[in-house]
Amino acid sequence: METKYLNADLLIIGGGSAGCMAAIRALELNPELKIIFFEKGDIKYSGSIARGMDALNIVAIPNFTTPELYIESVSMSCEGVLDLAPSYRLAARSFELLKKLQHWGVHFPVDANGNFRTLKYHIKGEFQTAMEEPDLKVIISRKAQEQGAVALNRIMGLELLLDDGRISGAVGLNVRSGELVVCGAKAVILTAGGQARFSLPNSGYLYGTFDYPGNSGDGYVMGFQAGAKLTCMEFTKSMMLIKDANMPLLAITVTRGGRVMDMLDNIIMENECANLSRMDDAYDKGLGPLRIQLRHLKPEVIDEIEGILFSTERPVQERFFRGRGIDFRKRDIELWRTEAQICGGHGMGGLYVNERAETGVPGLYAAGDAASVPKQHLSGAFVFGEVAAEEAVAFIKSNPTVKINDGQVQAVEERRNQLFTDVDRDIDVRELEYKVRRLISDYVISPKNELKLNSWLEWSGRFREELRNHIVVRNGHDLSKLYEVAHIVQCADFSARASLERKESRWGTAHRRTDYPDRDDKKWLCHILTEKGDAPEDIRTGTEPVKGLDGKKGGA
Repeated sequence: METKYLNADLLIIGGGSAGCMAAIRALELNPELKIIFFEKGDIKYSGSIARGMDALNIVAIPNFTTPELYIESVSMSCEGVLDLAPSYRLAARSFELLKKLQHWGVHFPVDANGNFRTLKYHIKGEFQTAMEEPDLKVIISRKAQEQGAVALNRIMGLELLLDDGRISGAVGLNVRSGELVVCGAKAVILTAGGQARFSLPNSGYLYGTFDYPGNSGDGYVMGFQAGAKLTCMEFTKSMMLIKDANMPLLAITVTRGGRVMDMLDNIIMENECANLSRMDDAYDKGLGPLRIQLRHLKPEVIDEIEGILFSTERPVQERFFRGRGIDFRKRDIELWRTEAQICGGHGMGGLYVNERAETGVPGLYAAGDAASVPKQHLSGAFVFGEVAAEEAVAFIKSNPTVKINDGQVQAVEERRNQLFTDVDRDIDVRELEYKVRRLISDYVISPKNELKLNSWLEWSGRFREELRNHIVVRNGHDLSKLYEVAHIVQCADFSARASLERKESRWGTAHRRTDYPDRDDKKWLCHILTEKGDAPEDIRTGTEPVKGLDGKKGGA
């Protein structure tokens, strides 16, 4: 098959929230830049907010709250394991971001006094700012393209290209035809999302995940292979969400007076959802299924919740609840623990970046769920999309042109050609994905222990051999799924190695080791870094002290 060659100044891998914002900001700074997206889906509706959003989860509104209070709150939520400078920069730029979105026509409701409506979501402060914009993704994707960015839809990022240690572009795969696209670039921003398809969801559906199921850890693997470091990959978080749908609603319902109840009608949470561990505790004690009760609320509040859920936050929910015969005025919403995921937005795992979105590999930046700016949500995706763009534009201006490594491209082509066959192969890729994720559920996520984690590492070797030699690949779609499953296996290896390194329990169910049941700040108040060793499959782990606002250990 023909390999297509392109050139750009800036390549953005992932056309979600962070990617679109990065393109817009880069073209604001230099309208002459040639920017290309590799987007696995369709940029109009791709990413974790495929359509709209009900809030910016992090906004430090002047004269109401402060960046200092935000980093105090998020540090408590992360139990101290985060560098303060990136989180501070997020909060410091958040209000400017809100005003920019408002200028684009995004609606932020205000009260009678003209104040933005805020909700209690974090441990301290009211940083969640209500937003009513069902077409948010359409707005930002259209704006990026109208300013000149070119979106190559259905192109999955496979491998970053290097020129003497510096990024020089990437190879992508057409997920329908199996053809390769090689894009030379002076800088690359990884915004390909997190790892959504990790363990199995309670429904058993491979793609019935809380987050965008196209997020299969591609950015983590690409960055790792290029020499970037990962952090907090042991943080494998599951949440209590709508049973069988795994769709978000806590921040919409509970912050507006909804009650989370256990089977004994005890109220676990009401008016705020900062302490999610309460739900985990009740579930682990056998007090489930948990449920959200709304029928005690005023009719106008229930109408507001339905308006948000059914128009902005995944409108398919209206059909789902109607099909289940659930009227919020009469019946409660059953909750269940979702699949575990690795994510820099709702969680903590991802590429290790500083406050400039730099990964440590010259010319490579990361933003959104692909980057570890802990619990950054949509605000972080937007802010660090802009930050990455600003740094990339400056890097492009001050560094000479790079060249494509033809030998590296040829190696990717040969690997693709070996996999693209159904001769002497007998395993369907979907069957293998089910087994992989079932064993991730068994061995990699909490409760963890050394025996289970090492058992996964033994199984992953078998899965790699099956991926190389036994998967039937009839078309480009099968081929893309094979690469995705390979990335799922690789991310599980990252997580298992990092979990073995962190010999303590921390973050509730996100990292609970039964052989080390206690939290140990003296030894483990630090990052667990994961990086590439000498061999292709060699994963090295180590520790890195958390840094203060000045970027130094213990800094102020």
